[in-house]
Amino acid sequence: MPSPHRVVIVAFPGIEVLDVTGPAEVFSVAARVGGAGRPGYRVQVATADGGPVVTSSGVRLMADLALGDVAGPVGTLLVAGAVELVDGGVEPVIDRDVTNWLRRAAPRARRVGSVCAGAHLLAAAGLLEGRPATTHWLTAGRLAAEHPGVRVDPDPIFIRDGRVWTCAGVTSGMDMALSMVAEDHGQDLALATARMMVMYVKRSGGQSQFSVPLSVQSCEDDRIDELRMWIADHLTEDLSLEALAARTHLSVRHFSRLFRQRTSTTPAAYVEAARLEAARRLLEDSDLSLPEVAAAGGLGSVETLHRVFRRRLGTTPAEYRRRF
Repeated sequence: MPSPHRVVIVAFPGIEVLDVTGPAEVFSVAARVGGAGRPGYRVQVATADGGPVVTSSGVRLMADLALGDVAGPVGTLLVAGAVELVDGGVEPVIDRDVTNWLRRAAPRARRVGSVCAGAHLLAAAGLLEGRPATTHWLTAGRLAAEHPGVRVDPDPIFIRDGRVWTCAGVTSGMDMALSMVAEDHGQDLALATARMMVMYVKRSGGQSQFSVPLSVQSCEDDRIDELRMWIADHLTEDLSLEALAARTHLSVRHFSRLFRQRTSTTPAAYVEAARLEAARRLLEDSDLSLPEVAAAGGLGSVETLHRVFRRRLGTTPAEYRRRF
């Protein structure tokens, strides 16, 4: 029996506790679900001095070893993240001891990843230079500004670029860990692990940190809220301005004004965004051809599919599928 895959999660004071325990639990459950016939995982938490750290919630997290004692092969090296409130804003915490250690240790690990604002530590260690990366949407702008060599994309819940993974944080660290399990042992074990943890396993890397229905403010008018939910289930139907206005029993002019007031976007832009989100899911989760994706997502033609992807995402549908 091969040795278990070693996972080392780096923690420091102020981290989000779920950034550590979320991925750790995924790997632990995967090892149990996989049974004796698989090598499984061995998870260790490492801190600067090997002592406990106090997380952002006040929970004390015990460590298995000190950073300096991490010797031998490491299959997966993850660094958790921490943020602090400064002058009413949110800033990532950069732990210099961790950053300096990452520069030396990360090249020896088979796979390296960050959870949430941990991407800022990977970037500070030079590990994201020239790579696409994501982080929590609250600090993505800061990451891009401080590290112009990193191709920051604040939208996906996680991104893999070769051996380097980054994710949006909090629960998305569990989604990233599930994808790592799938890479190591296949989709069947990842699915079984997700079922055991009562997780929604279809959250693949390209999924937006905000789905279209959640990306606009809550509506005070039930008619608009109900319409938005209806749109998500009827993307292939006639969703023209006139048809939507008729469905709400309002004049086109009044409907258009009310929809923009309640959602801060136009009906046409909202429909296009909802159809784009559906097309993204189909490209990630199915083997449908591009014409089939365009039709099922309500975009109609491949030409429209390409045009919307280019304008809104700056890429082609084929490149998006390859990436995610």
